Amino acid sequence: MAISRRDALTFSAVVATSTAISGYASSSNISEQIIKSEIDNKAPLKKKTSVRVVIVGGGWSGLSVAKNLKAFSPKTEVILVEQKDQFVSCPMSNLWLVDKVSLEYLTNDYLQAARQNNYIYFQASAIGMDKKNNKLYTTRGYIDYDYILFAPGIDYDYSSITNDIELEQRLRQEYPAGFKSGNEHLTLKSKIHNFKKGNFIMTVPAGNYRCLPAPYERACLVADFFKSKNLKAKVILLDENNDITIKEHGFHTAFDELYSDYLEYYPNSKIENIDLDEKIIETEFQEFVFDDASFYPHVRGAKILETVGIAKDTVFNKLEANINGLTYEVIGEDNIFVSGDARPMGFSKSGNTASTEGIYVAKVIADKIDKKPQTPWQSPTTLCFSAVTMSPERAIFINSMYAYNTKKKRFGFATPKSSEVWKGKEGLRNAKAQYDWADAMFRYMFKS
Repeated sequence: MAISRRDALTFSAVVATSTAISGYASSSNISEQIIKSEIDNKAPLKKKTSVRVVIVGGGWSGLSVAKNLKAFSPKTEVILVEQKDQFVSCPMSNLWLVDKVSLEYLTNDYLQAARQNNYIYFQASAIGMDKKNNKLYTTRGYIDYDYILFAPGIDYDYSSITNDIELEQRLRQEYPAGFKSGNEHLTLKSKIHNFKKGNFIMTVPAGNYRCLPAPYERACLVADFFKSKNLKAKVILLDENNDITIKEHGFHTAFDELYSDYLEYYPNSKIENIDLDEKIIETEFQEFVFDDASFYPHVRGAKILETVGIAKDTVFNKLEANINGLTYEVIGEDNIFVSGDARPMGFSKSGNTASTEGIYVAKVIADKIDKKPQTPWQSPTTLCFSAVTMSPERAIFINSMYAYNTKKKRFGFATPKSSEVWKGKEGLRNAKAQYDWADAMFRYMFKS
């Protein structure tokens, strides 16, 4: 099955800016260009006339903070800096891979969100900052700020798989993970739809990776897709963890009862060597031959945090935000904040978590601006649905807030409620609820 021309063109448009930025950053006259864009030129924005908050990153967290900050502090000028010209949702994208939703369903308009919620969308990439003089440097000039929030999400950390930069580049280009929106999703969909027979390897990393259930959901849907085509094909899911990390009952029963001929699950399978030419993977215990693959490496905080000096290694991942876990303030800075998937607290790196967290973070910043007492800490809410079949669509879910575990010295689920029964009417209801949730969240971020 060929990817539609419309999908290809839309995805190309979405990633065009980031591609251009990558080329710009590697040019031979980088010094002159950076000096011109970063220091000499002010960004083409109206003169600051009130308190200004700059938000770097237009994902689920950044959009929520921007919307709610304007609601809590209407006189504050809010500028959302985002390099992409369209929003494409990672949540629900596994269903796009197997043609259950359209790309249009996942895509939304930053300008519409900004108009609807009375903030400014500024398309550029953040490339540095001057903390002393409160300046953010972007590819379109510098922006003065009073407060700044970074919500840049994740980057991949391939060091757990290889230290060979050539192999890393091949993995990124030929076998992308598909957990950051952009061309890698298009590549992965093409792989799935053009697969004819053999072993299709997928992996699950250790650490607090983006969207804990997503690799298992994807494995189910791809196995179901192969099954629907009567292919002599199998998903081989190599999990670095000792078991399924979340919704384990629901996924195990789906693996065993629905996909025993189309999916093999191997826990404790940390990759020790990959030979891409021979298409062989070695773990501590086994060797696997594959025909195609998608490798999901460990994740880390987005590179911009390291660039501006506000990142540190955590018990979960490398180079996440160095912040106070209750106020989201960068340690040692009273006007710099970080939220979303780059946070270090161990919350689920998922859309609903980031969005509900954004409400609290917006209130914290608004209280600072208005010189009000600090808002008591409020837990984000993880509400996460996972599809396990295509036709009919059936799903499972978990819903929980968080509390701090003093013994483990970390946050964990405090109020977990789940439905891991995908059979019968319950699974069908869960699938409908998954779409209802997504529809509501897209309306919330962009249309209300």
